[in-house]
Amino acid sequence: MSNPPPSPSPSSWTARVRDWGVRAMPPERLLPDSQPAYMSSWIYVFGVLTIAALIVIIASGAVLGLKGPAWWHYTSVGLLFNSIHLWAVELFFFCMVIHLWGKFFMAAWRGGRSRTWMSGAVTFLISIVAAFTGYVSQQNFDSQWIGTQAKDGINATGAGAFFNVLNFGQMYTYHVLLLPVVVVALVAAHILLVRRNGIVPPLPLPLPELAAAATTHQSAPTA
Repeated sequence: MSNPPPSPSPSSWTARVRDWGVRAMPPERLLPDSQPAYMSSWIYVFGVLTIAALIVIIASGAVLGLKGPAWWHYTSVGLLFNSIHLWAVELFFFCMVIHLWGKFFMAAWRGGRSRTWMSGAVTFLISIVAAFTGYVSQQNFDSQWIGTQAKDGINATGAGAFFNVLNFGQMYTYHVLLLPVVVVALVAAHILLVRRNGIVPPLPLPLPELAAAATTHQSAPTA
């Protein structure tokens, strides 16, 4: 029985992009209907908690950005949203640090997952800058203190020529537009890489422990 002739390559660029997308991210990996048993561990939950906190950050930050500094400092609802935004950021970094350290000790770059690990690490570094620009955009004494104390240090690095922490308009633009777009794009890429390469399994047991576990299992009485 002869093999069927290969299908001709699509002439439309949209069809080529679609075929490339399906090859790069098969639907069964993009939206799986089952997960490995080892995902029942709590260490795998902190990545999802980080994403949940990021959603709250973006939602509360959008409201704060629309209303402005006077609203978030001098009205009760504005103070509430300001507090929600702040504590969502705290939860975001708390969960992200646990997630990063957990994956570090699990050697999450194994099995061709180095880009997955690096995208998460770079997201953490950029998030620090995003949080810093948020602090200097508060328009209160805290932001003034943080900005004046950071000014000389940033100038000493040579970055003060284009990153002026005393310029509210520049810091506000970094905080509400440029850096959030980068963070969200990196998080999306990170999730897609996790879907494509799969969840990293736990580290294998050393051979002596593996042999001892096998011996214990074989010698266990059966019902």
